This record gives sequence, C-alpha cells and structure tokens, in this order.
Amino acid sequence: MKCLSIKFIRVFIITSEDINILRKRGIIVEENINALDEISKGASMGIDAISFVLDKIEDTDFKELLEKQRDKYKNISEKIKSVYKKYNSEDKPHETNTMTKLMTWYGVEMKTLTNHSNSKIAELLIQGTDMGIIEGRKIYNNKKIDKEVLDIVNKFIEMQENSIEELKNYL
Repeated sequence: MKCLSIKFIRVFIITSEDINILRKRGIIVEENINALDEISKGASMGIDAISFVLDKIEDTDFKELLEKQRDKYKNISEKIKSVYKKYNSEDKPHETNTMTKLMTWYGVEMKTLTNHSNSKIAELLIQGTDMGIIEGRKIYNNKKIDKEVLDIVNKFIEMQENSIEELKNYL
C-alpha cells in the first residue's frame, strides 16, 4: 500500500496486490458476504410475496407474469448460493426469517382483505420491489465488493426495475 502525504491529507492507493492481502485477512470477504446475504434476503422476500398473492389472482396473464418474476428471483437465489461458497464455505446465504415471512403474509392478507384486484396486488408488489431496489442500490454504490458480487447485485436491481415496469400495466 502506498501512502502519499499532501499537506494534511493522506491518500492511500490500494493495488490489486493489496486487495488480495485484505481478502486473505477477511476484510473484503466480509463485505461480499454481507452483500450476498442482503440480496439473498431480498430475493427470498420477492419469492414469498409473490407466492402469497398468487392464489388471489384470477387473471391468467397476470398470474403468468408473476410466476415468471418469481422464477427470476429463484434464479438470482441460485446464483447467490453458487457464488457464496467462495466467500463462506461453512454457511448458506441468509433468507428472510420466519417472523418476517409471517409479517409479510399478514400484511398481504390485511391489505387484500376487501380488495384483491390486479391493481391492488400490483401496487403492493411495486411497493415491496421498490424497497428491494433501494437496498440493492445502497449495496451497489458501496463498490467495496468483488466484480462477481457486484454483477449479481446489478442483475438483481435491473430485474426488479423491469418487474416494476411490467407491474405498472396492472395498476
């Protein structure tokens, strides 16, 4: 690591060799694990939310769209699982816990109790997806993660942005 002092400001230039040293010491690895865990939880939440609303939908086109979106979340989850092993061979990526799943299910049930139209369901899914985009952007803007992890985060964000565009047609 090279250090340049300019008056009272020190600038550190980190080389790829330095990154490998940091990675070996577990500093960069932790950032990657955290990013993968957060995206995994977001994908798990997307899968759960879609699963909770599918039985309320009568429109076959809308149902097919949501099933495709759920499959995209599953694909991201599988990609995360395969990459996660590089950073943490002893554990699995985090998913939403039982309490969060229960709260999501309860929220969906209460908000669709009197109105389970396509518009209402699309609105709820857009709101949840928007939260996933915000979390994904925070991770993506961090940039302290490996390119492979950054690519997964970017795909997650793009997938969710496309999902919102598709859901808007049902508002």
